[in-house]
Amino acid sequence: MVAVAKEVAPGRTRESYGRCYEDFAVGEVYEHRPGRTIGEADNTWFTLLTMNQHPLHFDAAYAAKTEFGRPVVNSCLTLAILCGMSVSDVSQKATANLGWNDIRLLSPVFVGDTIYAESEVLAKRESRKRPDEGIVTVRTTGKKADGTVFMTFERTVLVPKREAGAEERALY
Repeated sequence: MVAVAKEVAPGRTRESYGRCYEDFAVGEVYEHRPGRTIGEADNTWFTLLTMNQHPLHFDAAYAAKTEFGRPVVNSCLTLAILCGMSVSDVSQKATANLGWNDIRLLSPVFVGDTIYAESEVLAKRESRKRPDEGIVTVRTTGKKADGTVFMTFERTVLVPKREAGAEERALY
């Protein structure tokens, strides 16, 4: 989402990101930018940080003998990057993530690939327990620069309504 300048004092503004519940519409698609080119250090550090010891992610000699012929970027890293790309459009003002569903790994990602994300609003409804908030579900799609779809997942978030003061959350 494009930043919106909010006045915090006379002659002073602060950028604000994110959407209130009312700003979501089923069927809308948000293209998240900028993209991200995955580096070797990104993949190695993430793999080791998360204690994933599968050699496909960081042992080039091992990976050369697989059907991929080279190391594959850790799919948990690509999931984390796609989710991060979507924050300013989907969950910057969210109270909580409620869940991730239906994660699909459709194509491998390699070091040097540039990835992009987009999210489609699948559903929204008012919260039954929290009248000042609503529940929004999006499907995020990860695409390589060449258009290859490599991952999809659904994410559900709890988002405040505008009249409940969601706009002020960005003025921290």
